[in-house]
Amino acid sequence: MNHGTALSFVRMTQADNPHYEKAMGLYAQSFPYHEQREPSSQAAVLNKPAYHFDMLFDRNVFVGLMLSWQTEGFVYVEHFCIMPDLRGRGYGGLALAQLARLGKTVILEIDPPVDAVSIRRKRFYEAAGYKANPYSHVHPPYHAGCKGHPLVVMSQPRGLSAAEYEAFRLYLNEAVMRE
Repeated sequence: MNHGTALSFVRMTQADNPHYEKAMGLYAQSFPYHEQREPSSQAAVLNKPAYHFDMLFDRNVFVGLMLSWQTEGFVYVEHFCIMPDLRGRGYGGLALAQLARLGKTVILEIDPPVDAVSIRRKRFYEAAGYKANPYSHVHPPYHAGCKGHPLVVMSQPRGLSAAEYEAFRLYLNEAVMRE
């Protein structure tokens, strides 16, 4: 990444946005089926006030997605990805730093660090100031017939108290996954 990077978050609130198809292509490429919302659910949450479907741009170049839920107490990053050919150029860290400037606790989930890719991902988030939390966590299923999957909850700028984790877990189950 060069020093002239100007990363911007462009919020999308309608599925008829001309960039939606391109964004959903990256989404489908970046996450396994069991970690993706149903297409109808994804389109339905776009206009929810707490939901931010942000396309990330470096000037006019599409570099990634940051899909988050912004509450009074915290920001939950449901999905975050950078274009595969642009990974390793600093965009991910820049996007996380920009999110941190909201001044709220930021929460996200990662796969348990059991292989080279998941270990590298955990280190990336730790380098950005995230802490792994000790709570046993299973993300609810997005699709009928699928089971929830165990994930590690990470948060920034510090770990979550048991009460904060419980507030997040309830929000995930009662707001995020209701759609």
